[in-house]
Amino acid sequence: MRAIINGKVYTMAGRIIEGGTILIEAGKIKAVGANMPLPYDTEIIDANHKLVMPGFIDAHTHIGIYEEGIGFEGADGNEMTNPATPHLRAIDGINPMDPAFKGAVAGGVTCLTVAPGSANVIGGTAVAIKTWGKLIDSMVVRDPVGLKIAFGENPKRVYSSQKKSPSTRMAVASILRENLVAARSYMEKMDRAKGDEEKVPDRDLKLEVLVKVLKKEIPLRAHAHRADDITTAIRIAEEFDVDICIEHCTEGHLITDFLGEKKISAMVGPTLGTRPKIELVNTSFTTPGILFRAGVKVALISDHPVFPVAQLPLQAALVHKAGLPEEETLKAITINPAEIMGIHHRVGSIEVGKDADIIILTGHPFDWQTQVEKTLIDGEIVYEH
Repeated sequence: MRAIINGKVYTMAGRIIEGGTILIEAGKIKAVGANMPLPYDTEIIDANHKLVMPGFIDAHTHIGIYEEGIGFEGADGNEMTNPATPHLRAIDGINPMDPAFKGAVAGGVTCLTVAPGSANVIGGTAVAIKTWGKLIDSMVVRDPVGLKIAFGENPKRVYSSQKKSPSTRMAVASILRENLVAARSYMEKMDRAKGDEEKVPDRDLKLEVLVKVLKKEIPLRAHAHRADDITTAIRIAEEFDVDICIEHCTEGHLITDFLGEKKISAMVGPTLGTRPKIELVNTSFTTPGILFRAGVKVALISDHPVFPVAQLPLQAALVHKAGLPEEETLKAITINPAEIMGIHHRVGSIEVGKDADIIILTGHPFDWQTQVEKTLIDGEIVYEH
C-alpha cells in the first residue's frame, strides 16, 4: 500500500484538498481526503508544498505509430492504398519502445489515444492506452475507442495525386456514405439470418467495424479543420444516426452556435506551431474558450508527433491565457478527454476506485518553471525527476 500525503490535491472531481492524502492499493485509489489515518506499513510519498493531480490525458495522438526520428520504417499510421480502410487497427502499428513514451511520462501524460492518420476517408480504429509498458496489449485501456474518418485537404491530396477518388470534398463525403450504407445492409442481413448458417453473409472485417458505429458501440472520430468540413461530418452522422466527435475543430469558433446546439464534443489542437496548409489559416488559441462558452465539451490535443505530447500543459497554459477558464482548461487535459474517450470510469480524476494515475508537480501546470516531480501509473512510480 502507498500513500501520497500533504499535497494540494486537484481531484478534477469538483474539489481541491489542501494537505490532501491519496491512499493507493493494488493500482487503484482506495481513499482520498485530508488528515486520514494510514495503515502502519504504508509507503509514504510526501508531497508537501507540491501540487497533486490526475495524469494528463491526450485524446488524439499518433505516438508509437509514427515513431520519433526513424522516418519510413517507423511510419505506420496511413495505409495510402485505399481511401476506405475501417478494418485497420491502430493497436497493430504501435511500437511501445518509441522514445516518445518516455517523454510522455516525463511530461505527466499518463493516458492517450493513438489513432490512424488522416490520409484516408476511413482510416481505422483508434485505441486508448497508458503511456508506460513494454507490451502494447498490457497498456490498453479501451480498444477500439472510435473509428477515424477524415475530411478536407488530406484525403483529397493523397488520392488526387494518385489520380484516384476522392479528389473533391463531394467524393470524400460520398465514400463515407457508401460504406455506411453497405454496413447497414450487412447488419440487416445478419439480423435476418438470426443464426441460420445458410443465410449468414460471409464475414467482412471492414463492414463489421462500421456496424459497431451504426450500433453506437463506438463513435466516429472526424478529422475536420474547416467549418464546412465540420458541418459535413455532423450532417452525415445525423443521416445515419451515429455518434461523432470532432478532432482538431480548427474553425469551430466560427460555428459555435451550431456546435453548441448539436452538443458535439471537440478535441482542439494542436494550436502551437505554424499554419502549414490552407485549412489551418484560422487557427487560434481562443477557439477552446469560445467553444466552451457555447456549451461544447472541449479537450486539448497534441496530435503527436505534430506537436510533442509532453508539451500538452504548455498548450493548455496558452489556451487559458487566451480565455478558457483555469478549471475548464485543466478539465480539457484530464477528465474531459477521458469522458470523450469513454474511459472516465477509470481515469481523468482522483476518485475512489479509479486507476492510480497521478502526477506530483512542483507548481501549477501552467507555470513554465513547473517540473513533473513524479508520475505514477496504476500506482507505480514510472518517472521521477
